[in-house]
This record gives sequence, C-alpha cells and structure tokens, in this order.
Amino acid sequence: MEQSIFRSYDIRGIYPSQLNEETALKVGRSFVEHAGAKKIAVGYDGRLSGPALLKSLSEGIILQGADVYDIGQTPTEGIYFTLGNYDFDGAIMVTASHNPKEYNGFKMLVKKDGVIQMVRGVDLVLQMEKENFPEKNQGNIFKKDIWQDYYEFIIKFSGEIKPLKLVVDGSNGVIGKAISGIKEKLPVQIIELNFTPDGNFPNHSPNPLLEGSTSQISVEIKNQNVDFGFIFDSDADRIFLIDENGQMVPADITLLFLANHFLQKNPGSAIAYNAICSKYTPEFIEKMGGKPIKTAVGFVNVREGLMKNNGVMGGELSGHYCFKDFFFMDSGVIAFLTLLQVISKDGRKVSEIAKELSVYFKSAEMNFQIEDKQAIIEKIKEKYADGKQDYLDGVTVEYKDWWFNVRPSNTEPLLRLTIEADTKEMLELKKIELRDFISKN
Repeated sequence: MEQSIFRSYDIRGIYPSQLNEETALKVGRSFVEHAGAKKIAVGYDGRLSGPALLKSLSEGIILQGADVYDIGQTPTEGIYFTLGNYDFDGAIMVTASHNPKEYNGFKMLVKKDGVIQMVRGVDLVLQMEKENFPEKNQGNIFKKDIWQDYYEFIIKFSGEIKPLKLVVDGSNGVIGKAISGIKEKLPVQIIELNFTPDGNFPNHSPNPLLEGSTSQISVEIKNQNVDFGFIFDSDADRIFLIDENGQMVPADITLLFLANHFLQKNPGSAIAYNAICSKYTPEFIEKMGGKPIKTAVGFVNVREGLMKNNGVMGGELSGHYCFKDFFFMDSGVIAFLTLLQVISKDGRKVSEIAKELSVYFKSAEMNFQIEDKQAIIEKIKEKYADGKQDYLDGVTVEYKDWWFNVRPSNTEPLLRLTIEADTKEMLELKKIELRDFISKN
C-alpha cells in the first residue's frame, strides 16, 4: 500500500493510483478497529470520486460491526457538527480539502467523553497493513439529515449585521449547502460565484492561495461595486477575506479581525496562532487584552494549543479558524458570519481596517526542493547563531528588526521559508540572503 497517503493529519492521495475503493474499504474497517467506534457519521465533498469512495468506506465500516449514518454531500464542518451535536462516537469525511482535482482522502475523528479528537493518518498504518480483520456482526447504513439543526445552530453566530453587498466565491465546492439555509436571515446581498459543486474545478484551483485563484472574484468585486468578498476552498473549511479593491487580506490579519470580536465578548481569553504568523499577531492580541498562544504550523496544532489553554478561538495563515463554541473545530461559516459583524460594527472599508493592523513587511512563503531538509536547518542554526532561536516548528530566528522561519514540509521534500522585517528594504535584502544560502547548500 502506498505509504505516502498516510499524512500527519489525514489520509490523502491521487485517485485511483494511490488511493481507491479498495483503500476506502480498508480505511472503514481499520478505523472501526482502531477507534472502537460503533456509530459513525460519514459525508463527502464535491470531488468526482467522492460517492464511490464513500460507498466503499461505508461497506468497510459495517463489515466491522459499526453503524453508518450518511449525511451526504457536505462542507467538512457539517461532519464536525454532526459528531459534536449528536450521539455519535466517530466520523469520517471523504475529502482532499484544497488539493488538485485528482486527489481525494479521508479526515477521521472520534468523540471521547464529549470531546472531538482527530485521528491522524499515520495512526491507521498498522491497522491498514493487516490482511485479516476479526469477523463481526454486520452493521447497518442509515441516512441522516442534519441541515435544519445545523442552520439553527450556526445562525446564532450572526449578531448585528448592516445591509451589505458581497461577492462569495465557492470555488465549485460545497459551501452553497451551508449558505443557502441562512442567507435569507441575513441583511446582505450575496452575489454567488462558482456555487455549483464541480469536481473538475473549471474556473480556478480549489486552493484560494494559488496564483490566479482570486482573479475572478477580484474582477467581480470591482465590476459589481460591492463592499467586499469572501472565497472558500473546495470543502469550505478555509475562508479568505477579499477587500473592496479585490485584494486578499492576509489570513493573520483576518485572525485579528476575529480575535478582537471574541475578546470583547471574552476578555482575557487565549487566542491561538501559528509560528509563521506575523509578529504583529501576538502584539495586537495582547493590546486587545488577550493571551497569545503560539503553536506549530497546521490546524491540528493550532486546535491543540487552543484546547490546552481553553482559548476562545485560533487561526493560521492557511485560512483555518477554529472556535471553542464549535467543539474547538474550524468553521468557515462561523468566520464568515463573525466577519460580517466585525466589518459592520467598524464602519470603515476593509482595506482601511486591514492597513491599521499591517505594521511590518512579510514575504509570501518560499519553497525549496530539498531532500535532506534537516541538514539545511542545522546549517541555518549555525549561520544565524547570534539570533534568538526557537524550535517549535523547524527553526525560527529573531533579530531586532527582522525574523524568519524555516520548516520542513510534513508531506513533500520541501523546505518552507517565511521572512518578515520592519522595512521593505530589509525584507528584500534578507530574502536574497536566505534564498542564496539555502540554494547553495
């Protein structure tokens, strides 16, 4: 079996060469044996292979004696809601999140003592390698309609919102199902882009962060003279704010929009952020009266930091935002509703609010194809030994007027570099310096 599909956070690979119906059947059987779950919710996003993989996954689950409750096509947060809100002890979402169209995979969760826990892909490797599974009395498959309960739960996060005109780009994913049941209760006009699920992703990449993904919504925002916009990834667990000029607001600035709102309601609470967010993130969280919690990169790590500190919310540069009041899971829709409130209350244009929080100059993440990633990290530690170093995720080195982080990818032979400086000139200088050093070593 292809070992690369077992990721730090989930199971993910190219369909059908790396991951197929046989894999899905084994995932179902292995999950039951590993987790001991008896009542498992399942769902799938808009990918073309989703229905076939869900069918085989469900067959595997019932073969091991557990019951399946199929909620159908859903944003990933629909599965989180189902597991958190009802009497289930396990859940699996068939999704490859924002990966290209040829990918699919499985996000797996269990609930123990009322707390949702994420099952990592690597946790299932030993079970998946088994040739024989213990025989069980076969379980059953049921349909489960969550939507009325979901709408009633999620609309509670809407609060006071002014009449606004928005463009929302669904990336031909599955956000439409979540928005359709609440939009009539909101005083906003939504111009919908790419709301029809299409696993071919004909209009742009399912990943909003890839170059060109926001071109369509940017043009639409300018042409329609709207207040601002949002773009979701294909399974709708990530959301990005687009200002009135069609420019994407960096996700760590959006995190501060959200943090300010929740800290006003929960003074002194912890806010989790990851190691490559701007240094203004903890600075502003403290100014807002919150307690900043720095974590390693990756939603699983941000969530863990949030839970350990009983924080109110957390977020990261990939556009995931998680909330204590949503089982400590991420929700693109809660972020959407909260941002509508924040922007309504402030009254200024989105670009003006964002500019106030943008006090440093930060590079986009740079990637280097390197096999021996740790060797390069050790050389960087030595070269920049005069800086303040921490090893939470790769190595972060801080100086008075600039800092950088170099970390290995969990899934690819890549070294990822992020740099931030007090001035644009310093940023450009250090980009050249570090790029040359990494490339030559």
